[in-house]
Amino acid sequence: MRLLNVVVKCFREQKRDLWVLGLSLAFAPLFVLIYYLMTGGTGSTSYSVLVINRDQPVLRANGVTLAAGEQVVADLRAMTYKSGNPLLRVSLTQDEAQAERQVRDRQASVLLILPQDFSATLAAYQEGRTPAPSQVTLKGDLTNPTYTISAVMVMTAADQFANTFTQAPRPVELNEVALGDSSSRSEFENYIPGLLVMAVVLMVFQAAMMPARDIETGTLRRLRLTSLRSAEYLGGMALWLTLVSVLSILITFATAVALGFRSQGPLAAAILIDIIAALSVIAVGLIVACLSKTVSQAFVIANFPLGFLMFLTGAAFPLPRPTLLTLFGHPISYADFLPPTHAVIALNKIFTLGAGFGDVLFEFSALLLLTLVYFSIAVLLFRRTQLKR
Repeated sequence: MRLLNVVVKCFREQKRDLWVLGLSLAFAPLFVLIYYLMTGGTGSTSYSVLVINRDQPVLRANGVTLAAGEQVVADLRAMTYKSGNPLLRVSLTQDEAQAERQVRDRQASVLLILPQDFSATLAAYQEGRTPAPSQVTLKGDLTNPTYTISAVMVMTAADQFANTFTQAPRPVELNEVALGDSSSRSEFENYIPGLLVMAVVLMVFQAAMMPARDIETGTLRRLRLTSLRSAEYLGGMALWLTLVSVLSILITFATAVALGFRSQGPLAAAILIDIIAALSVIAVGLIVACLSKTVSQAFVIANFPLGFLMFLTGAAFPLPRPTLLTLFGHPISYADFLPPTHAVIALNKIFTLGAGFGDVLFEFSALLLLTLVYFSIAVLLFRRTQLKR
C-alpha cells in the first residue's frame, strides 16, 4: 500500500512539471530524427564527385568510336545501393580552380580528372600495344572522411572499366593530389576542428541555466522593478559567457598545440571564428532560458539543441549535405542554419588547407549573421516570456 502511495505522490508531482516529462519522453525520438537526417533520410548517403573529362574519343580499327571518359562517367552514375539510390552524385565541370574550391569547401568529396589520352591509351592496350599507362588524377582533402570512400569508388570504377576493356594489367595509373597539407595531417590533428567547436557547443548549458537561476530564485522579479531592458540583461550574460568561452578556447588551443597540433593557416582567424561560434551557441542557450522556469528544466531543454549542434553541424563527424538552395554560389543545406556548421568548415580550411581570413569570409559572414539572428530571437522571446510577467 505504501508503495502505491509513493507512486501516486510521484504522479502528482510530475503533473506539475509535464513540460520536463514531455521533453524526457521526446529525447530518444529526437535522436532517431537526427540519425534520419544524418543518413540522408533513406539511409543511403550519396557522395558528391566532380569530373573534368578531358578525354578525346578515338576511332578504333573496327570503325567503332571509343569514348572511354564518357563510359567511366556513366559507370560512376550507375553505381547504386540495393534500394536503387545513387552512391555518387556526379557533376561534370571544366573549371578546375572552381572545382578545387568546392572540394576545399567540402561541397564535393573528390575531383576526378580524366586525361586527353585516356581513350587512346586504352585502345592501344586493347590492340596489343603497351604504351605508358594513362594518368588519371584524383584531387581532394585527405582529411575529409568522405574523400576516402568516394575516391575508392571512383578509382574502382575507372580501373574496372579499363581492365575489362583492355584485358591488360594496369593500363591506368592513379595520380593522387592532396589539397593543402591534408596528406601529412595526423589522425589527432584531423579531430581538432570539431573538438574546438565542441568546446563552445557545451556552453549551451551555462547559457540556459544562468538566466533560469535568476528566474527560479526570484532575482529576475526584482530586476523587473528597475528599468533594465532585455537586451541589457541578456547582453551582460552573453558578455560574461563569452569571456568564459574565450578562456576555454585558449586553453583548448594551448593543449592541442602542446600535444603536437599545428595549423597551416593563421591561428588568429581560427580563434576569432571560434569565439563567434561561442556567441551563437550562447544565443541558443538564452533562447532555452526563455522557455524555462527552473534550472533543472533549463538543463533538460538544453539537451535538445545540444543534440542538433553536436551531430548535425559536423562537429562530431561529417554529414551528407543535401542542397536546399544556392546562395552566392554556395549550396545551402539544412545544417547551414545552425551556426557551428560554418565554424567547422572554416576551421578545417584554415587548419588543413592553409586558408586565410579572406578564404573563409563567406563562412564568417554566415556565422556572424546567424549569431545576430539567434540573439535577436532570444531578446524578443525573453521580453515576452519573462520581463512582462
